[in-house]
Amino acid sequence: MSSIYIQKFEELSKSDLYAILRLRSEVFIVEQDCVYQDVDNKDQISLHVFLKKGNAIIGYTRLFRPGDYFEEASIGRVVVSKKYRNKEYGKQLMNASVQAVYKFFNQRKIKISAQCYLKNFYNDLGFLEQGESYLEDGIPHITMIKN
Repeated sequence: MSSIYIQKFEELSKSDLYAILRLRSEVFIVEQDCVYQDVDNKDQISLHVFLKKGNAIIGYTRLFRPGDYFEEASIGRVVVSKKYRNKEYGKQLMNASVQAVYKFFNQRKIKISAQCYLKNFYNDLGFLEQGESYLEDGIPHITMIKN
C-alpha cells in the first residue's frame, strides 16, 4: 500500500529529506547522466509531495506558489523510482500534486517544464503543450499548462 504526504520544508524529517534528495540524485543526475546542482535553495520555499510504499519514498514532486518559480503555480522535480514506474504511481503522485496546488495555493492554472518524452503522460493528466521545445540541462523539455 502507498501513502501520499504533503509537507513544508521545515516539516520534513531528516530521514525523509535525505531519501528525497537521494531519489532526485539517483534519477536526475545518475540515471539521466546530467551533472547539475539539484540542491538549488528552492526546496525551502516549496511544498513537498511524496509517495511512500512502506517506509520507502518511491515518488516525489515539489510545488511552487505563483511567482516563486514561474508566474503561475508550478509542479517540478517530478520523479518516481525506476522500479516503480509504469505502475500508476506517477499518475497517483501527479493527481495528488495537482489537488495540493488547488487546495493550498487556491490556483487552477499550473505550469510545468516537462521532459519531452513524458509529454503524453502529462497530456493524459490535462496538461497541454505551450510553445516550442527547448534544452534544459541538455535534456529536451517543453512548457505545459493545465487550466
